Amino acid sequence: MMPEISLNILDVAENSVRAEASLIEITVSVQPEEDTLTVIIKDDGCGMTPEQAASVQDPFFTTRTTRKVGLGVPFFKQAAESTGGSFRIDSEKGKGTTVKAVFGLSHIDRMPLGDISSTVQTLIVFNEHIDFRYTYEYGGKSFILDTREMREMLGEGISFSEPEITAFIKEYLETNKAETDGGAEI
Repeated sequence: MMPEISLNILDVAENSVRAEASLIEITVSVQPEEDTLTVIIKDDGCGMTPEQAASVQDPFFTTRTTRKVGLGVPFFKQAAESTGGSFRIDSEKGKGTTVKAVFGLSHIDRMPLGDISSTVQTLIVFNEHIDFRYTYEYGGKSFILDTREMREMLGEGISFSEPEITAFIKEYLETNKAETDGGAEI
């Protein structure tokens, strides 16, 4: 099992990259009063048939040839459900896919969120041809990082992989997360 929710997010978002998405939207919503931690990963990639969507949740199925067993989605599902939460995939061929995992926030078996800021930064920097919209919510507070807005601000020809831009993205994510959740251990 992946020890952090952020690594599960990375794994599922990489599926979206492979599905040739042009926009990947990631939402992490921590609601202490509801005792939930919800992760939604939505893409506009190639999508799946209902049969494919069912089979990717099966730990013994994979479309990849490099590994006999595709464990990312089944582990994510099991991790959410083991905390009294839920998991679902909605997908339509040619339209995209939405993965939603709800965790019991205070459940003893819930994995830590992990370094979500580094995860999102990694996705942005290594997939420059894709736009990302990341939303982080804690209680009633939230912030959004949208690479489409960053591209407008930075202008043409600026790469997210330039060291100053990479550092800015990381600092922006970490600062805004701390301001949103007050530095809570999640």
